[in-house]
Amino acid sequence: MTAKTAKARRVPRPPLFPDEIGMTKWVYSFSAGRSEGSASMKDLLGGKGANLAEMAALGLPVPPGFTLTTEVCVYFYANGKTFPADLAGQVDAALADVGRVAGHAFEDPRQPLLVSVRSGARASMPGMMDTVLNLGLNDETVEALARNSGDERFAWDCYRRFIEMYSSVVLGVEHHEFEDALEQLKESRGFALDTQLTADDWRKVAAQYKAIVEKSAGKSFPQDPREQLWGAIRAVFSSWMNNRAIVYRSLHNIPESWGTAVNIQAMVFGNMGAQSATGVAFTRNPSTGVRELYGEYLINAQGEDVVAGIRTPQPITQSASHASGFEKVSLEAAMPAIFAEFKGYSDKLERHFRDMQDMEFTVERGKLWMLQTRAGKRTARAALKLAVDMAREGLIGKDEAITRVEPQSLEQLLHPTIDPAAKRHILATGLPASPGAAVGEIVFDPEEAAKLSSNGRKIILVRIETSPEDIGGMHGAEGILTARGGMTSHAAVVARGMGKPCVTGAGALRIDYEDQSFTVAGKRFGKGERITIDGSAGQVIAGEVKMQRPELTGEFAVLMSWADQKRRLKIRANAETPADARAARRFGAEGIGLARTEHMFFEGERIVAVREMILADDTEGRRLALAKLLPMQREDFKQLFEIMSGLPVTIRLLDPPLHEFLPHSDSEIGAVAKAMGADPVKLRRRAAQLSEFNPMLGFRGVRLAVIFPEIVDMQARAIFEAAIEASLSTGEPVDIEIMAPLVFARAELDLVKARVAEMAKLVEDETGIRPNYHVGTMIELPRAALRAGDIAPSADFFSFGTNDLTQTTLGISRDDSGSFLNAYVEKGLLPADPFVTIDQEGVGELVRLGCDRARAANPTITLGVCGEHGGDPASVAFFDQIGFDYVSCSPFRVPIARLAAAQAALGEKAVSTA
Repeated sequence: MTAKTAKARRVPRPPLFPDEIGMTKWVYSFSAGRSEGSASMKDLLGGKGANLAEMAALGLPVPPGFTLTTEVCVYFYANGKTFPADLAGQVDAALADVGRVAGHAFEDPRQPLLVSVRSGARASMPGMMDTVLNLGLNDETVEALARNSGDERFAWDCYRRFIEMYSSVVLGVEHHEFEDALEQLKESRGFALDTQLTADDWRKVAAQYKAIVEKSAGKSFPQDPREQLWGAIRAVFSSWMNNRAIVYRSLHNIPESWGTAVNIQAMVFGNMGAQSATGVAFTRNPSTGVRELYGEYLINAQGEDVVAGIRTPQPITQSASHASGFEKVSLEAAMPAIFAEFKGYSDKLERHFRDMQDMEFTVERGKLWMLQTRAGKRTARAALKLAVDMAREGLIGKDEAITRVEPQSLEQLLHPTIDPAAKRHILATGLPASPGAAVGEIVFDPEEAAKLSSNGRKIILVRIETSPEDIGGMHGAEGILTARGGMTSHAAVVARGMGKPCVTGAGALRIDYEDQSFTVAGKRFGKGERITIDGSAGQVIAGEVKMQRPELTGEFAVLMSWADQKRRLKIRANAETPADARAARRFGAEGIGLARTEHMFFEGERIVAVREMILADDTEGRRLALAKLLPMQREDFKQLFEIMSGLPVTIRLLDPPLHEFLPHSDSEIGAVAKAMGADPVKLRRRAAQLSEFNPMLGFRGVRLAVIFPEIVDMQARAIFEAAIEASLSTGEPVDIEIMAPLVFARAELDLVKARVAEMAKLVEDETGIRPNYHVGTMIELPRAALRAGDIAPSADFFSFGTNDLTQTTLGISRDDSGSFLNAYVEKGLLPADPFVTIDQEGVGELVRLGCDRARAANPTITLGVCGEHGGDPASVAFFDQIGFDYVSCSPFRVPIARLAAAQAALGEKAVSTA
């Protein structure tokens, strides 16, 4: 069904709180067949509230409820965590309306209305904020629930769940206190499962839980449903600023200013016996994108049992049940009529929203209720397949398909997989919750995992089950392994969203947090030992297994071909080795935008020759050293030209901060002295003379060419001779771009340009072949950007070196900023790390000004960027907007830049036609 049809079916109803009486509307109601909101109102109602309203309008069986808007959240934080004066009246009216639809009344001791209180931000943040279920139960209403349901065990199970959840979320009682008490009772009764406990057992548990609250919170568990309700509303709004939500927003670039909505909905129960169930499902496979209903459910359970991993759930479909290799009864087999109804709703929702849906449902005594739908989290591989398949199916167009894949997520496709030829010592098999493979040290504590990973250690986070508090450790880990949980558990959903390999439900593992170990098949594995996990196969493997990089074919190639047709920006790669150049071509680079020649000198005989050149006392000594480097450079350039086969190659002239090349140890000085036939004592003195207090702003870049022009001579000769050889071997012309680094004045570039022209003429005289080349400069100093109009007439191209331009503009050393830069972002002083995403207001303004002045002075000049910002999607959009010709980034970010450039072009098109 289309959105237009849905709008026509939406049953108009008088607002509960008319605007005419001068009140702000804080609350929007919904129930099956009628709704005050719609899917287009996500900014106001949050994703969950907007989609509940839309499902209700579509006529799906949605429990009645209402949404407190994100504006309430904004008010709450702006006014000392207080609520608008007129909110309580609107909530009371909405509660009464829900009661009329449900046939119950809030606070009624005979027919009590029980509700859930859930968060719902504009962007999906699964598990990051708080939820309270079964609200409205107390010592009196639990008896009414037992009478009305005819199931005393069910009623007391609901009550103890509510006490535990409310006390943890609202009163701050530690969750483990309740879990410990429950485990002790089960142990005393000789039970292994919660389902073995009787009504009397649950009655005793509820009493124990209330005693725990009294002791830990210093007050009795609240019996007034209205006090419970406002406590839960306050807690859910407060959870917008809890640590895990803050971390998640930081990882996913979700603004704090958005706030969250709160959804209050009549409870329906999946734990009312064998004809009741609860589950989570996706309309397509979120790991692979395959068009198949994918999900899990539990009979006689509530929703948190599925997502928290407390019980290992069962598959929804028969095909998934057979594929799992386990004897589990699917929903399709256990409740065929319910399955058929659910399948119909899932198809309808996917067609309506034109995207894969992540749905939650409950079956209460044979009646299906739809509790939520949202665009499902997916891996990059799944996102590609979904976008291409849906375009081919006619659900979306090609342009929309391009925008459906997050460019940054393509990094997932470059994650290693296990070499098919490698031997595997499989320790355990769980569920393939998130694809890819990872190797690392076993770590059990999430905080320790986050700390170790920040120090460069490769970690596998091993947990019995994860919770939202583990988000920092999950982000730092290479992969995640849990003993409990299913394909839709917290670990699985978060890992897929992060692009991390994950294995869940590896039940053979016996994890002992106190001993910091797990045992499997009688063998103990302790903290720090290395294991491998295969998230595609669900395997836990001993030791380190050989990996391989995946091939980028199929849907990737299709979507990228569509993207390439739309983008304006050319995409080049930063590469100076044959391996990097080949990778760049494989990922679709259209040339090399930066070959850093100093990176070619850090090994073997080369570094000795470079040191000879730097330490030489005179021009003759430098020329002798450079003569040793010439054939090496020529061969380096020849390989790059041959691999690029006619595509442009931008070679930056030598730009070494001298401290990186100067010899320091006795053995290093001795090696150079031997090569030069010089006195080691004299060389040590010379090295000391050349040492600098601030080498990043010292004797480097074009300054070397000014003082030692023979370096330019050697490099230019190597470039031209290599180009001639490569052209003869490939039959393709070589497109040479020679770049002078760290220029701040036109005269510097003119000096280098003249020297290059002299060498080109000399090579032409020697070979009879005229080299075809261009000369340009890097703009990486503020003065160069400001004087771009003066420099441009001497340049064929500008390449903005935004890494150094950021350092020199902000006065921040990239290598020393780790101690404070994150704090600047967290405190809102900077919108993002300026070395990751370009600072548009400062650095970006210099770039824009430089572009405008350069084009005004030289309309034919080519403009590009060669900092790592060239692979950042937000920065790519900015470079597209100001009219760059190309961006250049590391080879493995080329696919990201290609897709980001297409999305930038499509975004501008959408704005221009709006």
